[in-house]
Amino acid sequence: MNLDLALVLLTLTAAIVMFVINRPRMDAVALLVMVAMPFTGIITINEALAGFADPSIVLIAALFVIGEGLVRTGVARRLGDWLDRQAGSSENRLLILLMAAVGGLGSLMSSTAVVAIFIPVVLRISQNRGTAPSRLMMPLSFAALISGMLTLVATAPNLVVNAELIRQGAQGFGFFSFTPFGLPVLALGIVYMLFARGLLAPKTDLPAVADRRPSLRRWIEQYSLAEREKRARISPGSSLVGKRLDELSLRSAGVNLLAIERGTGVAARIFRPTARTELQADDVLLADADISSEAIIKLWHSLKLQPLPLSDTGNYFADLSQEIGAAEVLLPAESKLIGQTVLEAGVRSEYGLTVIGLRHGSKVVAHGLLEERLKIGDTLLLIGFWSDIRNLQYDMDDIVVLNMPADLQEVLPAARRAPHALAVLGLVVALMISGLVPNVQAALIGCLLMGLLGCVDSTAPTAPSIGRASS
Repeated sequence: MNLDLALVLLTLTAAIVMFVINRPRMDAVALLVMVAMPFTGIITINEALAGFADPSIVLIAALFVIGEGLVRTGVARRLGDWLDRQAGSSENRLLILLMAAVGGLGSLMSSTAVVAIFIPVVLRISQNRGTAPSRLMMPLSFAALISGMLTLVATAPNLVVNAELIRQGAQGFGFFSFTPFGLPVLALGIVYMLFARGLLAPKTDLPAVADRRPSLRRWIEQYSLAEREKRARISPGSSLVGKRLDELSLRSAGVNLLAIERGTGVAARIFRPTARTELQADDVLLADADISSEAIIKLWHSLKLQPLPLSDTGNYFADLSQEIGAAEVLLPAESKLIGQTVLEAGVRSEYGLTVIGLRHGSKVVAHGLLEERLKIGDTLLLIGFWSDIRNLQYDMDDIVVLNMPADLQEVLPAARRAPHALAVLGLVVALMISGLVPNVQAALIGCLLMGLLGCVDSTAPTAPSIGRASS
């Protein structure tokens, strides 16, 4: 054995040991080896970095970004909820659906990215069912590993082997060349896990971890908001068409305009109303009405507004919880709002949020909210867009944030972009299958579209976040 071979074996052994003990992190170990090898003189620094020019590396990174888009837009969460509903009370059906879904998605991207996507899905399902997460985590891992045998782009070794074949002048693999071998293995893996999961954690209900933070549902009941949600569409002949909000007197009539929905289908968007917002025909007004049902019907009729049915959930704008939320704030002694009425306080103009609830101590103000005068220690319930609610934490002069709802952790960064993310994924798969462009180019097109459509944050390192979640 010559010295060069001994150095390579020694470096490999050291890397394996560090991988096993997980000290330092796996990515740090890889960088250490890459930095150390040129010092031995066996390879040059150019040779050590040559792997980054391989299209397979770029393809894997691009697939991570596409996977991040599926997480940020809620596609992964919706898939998990759908699996839970379809499985019903049958754990066997849930396991089969989960492994099939992981295998299917894993056939289109890195298995590491798929595991990172499905970990919160599995934890969510386990929490809902009160079962040990390990009973689904192990099947998740098995299915993700097997998914690498389903298509050409499913795992890095497939791509590396294919690239080497082409480099040597031989014919590469097709997109589905691995599928006839991978599908039977996936089916056997599912059958095996149906029997082997008995070796995992016992099927016992886990004690629920109580979240002490209030929820939107609790505030709806506490402040009696259930009957105040109103929706109406502006008819083409309405006197509101072309008017700015500062030209109207909706608030003095007891109607707080919370949001405006404009457009339909994928093009629909919800935005915050401002004094200079100009209303258009077919705009949907989302409002909080502190007046009687008879008064609101009369107002809608006079303005030629078409009443719309409320959401199926029956809760106060619960169907818009991805865009609109609430927070409780407290008035400190030095607040300049003390002594003013809710209408005079101008909370909306200052913070972009609307006061829809008020408590003097434990007493809830049910009616006449706008004319109620504010006192030291009053609790206000503010509603508005989540971005404005988060900004409350940076402005503590006149109000102090008392409670943020537990629903905040359920808010997705780009929930309304889910159709766009699915369309991009479908386009990438179609390009890869058709062979019109190289796989790496198809993935890069997907990355570009994910960024342009707002499915991922183009200013943040989205791909590494999946890597960190999986390590």
